[in-house]
Amino acid sequence: MEADVVVVGLGPGGEEVAGKLAEAGLEVVGIEAELVGGECPYWGCIPSKMMVRAADLLAEGRRIPGMAGSSVVTPDWSPVARRIREEATDSWDDTVAVERFEGKGGRFVRGRARVTGPASVEVAGETISARRALVLAAGARAWVPPMFAGVPHWTNREAVAAETVPETLLVVGGGAIGVEIGQAMARFGSRVTIVEMADRIVAPEEPEASELLTEILRREGMDVHTGVTIDRVEASGSGGASVHLAGGRVLGGDRMLVATGRRTDLAGLGVGALGLDEGGRGIPVDGRMRAQPGVWAVGDITGKGAFTHVAMYQARLCVADVLGSPLPDADYRALPRVTFTDPEIGSVGVTEAQAREQGGDITVLHESVAESARGWIHRGEGFVKLVARDGVLVGATSMAPSGGEVLGLLALAVHAQVSLDTLRTMIFAYPTFHRAVDSALWSPPSSAAKMAGA
Repeated sequence: MEADVVVVGLGPGGEEVAGKLAEAGLEVVGIEAELVGGECPYWGCIPSKMMVRAADLLAEGRRIPGMAGSSVVTPDWSPVARRIREEATDSWDDTVAVERFEGKGGRFVRGRARVTGPASVEVAGETISARRALVLAAGARAWVPPMFAGVPHWTNREAVAAETVPETLLVVGGGAIGVEIGQAMARFGSRVTIVEMADRIVAPEEPEASELLTEILRREGMDVHTGVTIDRVEASGSGGASVHLAGGRVLGGDRMLVATGRRTDLAGLGVGALGLDEGGRGIPVDGRMRAQPGVWAVGDITGKGAFTHVAMYQARLCVADVLGSPLPDADYRALPRVTFTDPEIGSVGVTEAQAREQGGDITVLHESVAESARGWIHRGEGFVKLVARDGVLVGATSMAPSGGEVLGLLALAVHAQVSLDTLRTMIFAYPTFHRAVDSALWSPPSSAAKMAGA
């Protein structure tokens, strides 16, 4: 088989590339081993946020006393499971997505592809050659450390597909996936324990975000253990597991969620046939997503951030480059991310530590979200933190109710290289959560001591 373009992997980025190039009139073959659409609609962004939304409703119900009367909240996981199954995933059936791609003129091949040369792949025993472009978008999968092999465990996929909430849940890994699913299931009645090997949860975020989230999770009844070493893992009960920590402590659960990150499988993809390092953490690409002449890569596999919005951004650049359309090179300076806990943690650009390491005249401004009228009204918890270099905003964190939405303002400012002085001339709507940004702009620069106690 030959085609103008061969796209390996039809997750968010690959599906966008394949669909747009097919609509442009090119002959496109799209290859996917699992479900067209990838992790996001079936096991990631969409169903997990359905879990989070439902859990947030329970939390809001429990906040009624003292503000609006009295309440009795009775959790029921069955509507959540049903909504994920019926509304989000079609019971994990991608028929609609496949038909959508084919309706744009693409040819779909189900199977796991392996690169065999600069312009060819093999899938299901057949060689497919690309006349114009080979696009690699094979994504990443949940990484489970070898010590968990043979021990019953969930990854995010099993957690999202769960029909019931376990009585006890042991979460190994305190990153975004672990804390989001852990908090959601805790609010539905599961007794949740989080074990994190680093010295704090959500380690890529600002330290004060980790500190406040840890306090909130513990207040909600979750056990959070950081800075631990796991000596061994054992099966226990019917489908449960326990971890033995250095020092002799044992923690367990009826189910164990392993949320220790995601990795690409470059060796399985066979990128060695392109002269690329199969042991690397990603495929190096230039600003137009070119890995080498005739070969492009987009999404998780590039190592630029395992986010749907990164894959879609890169897909736009890839499509433009294949079609010969001018677009600026990729710029990740204002890459945003949101951890959908309650409160949400939205961040963009560099952290304070990263900024100080890079050098320059660093200014850090900080304000509690409760200082905004809306935050006070909601009894909200969180903060806004602004990091500037030579007076220009280069990083920010918005930890607050709707913190991810407030982040939009800050991401735009980092992207456009807006100065603090210019931001101070803005009119911020009142009363809103984002008024905390205005308060932060006029606050005195934060010292390390103040930040630690924020």
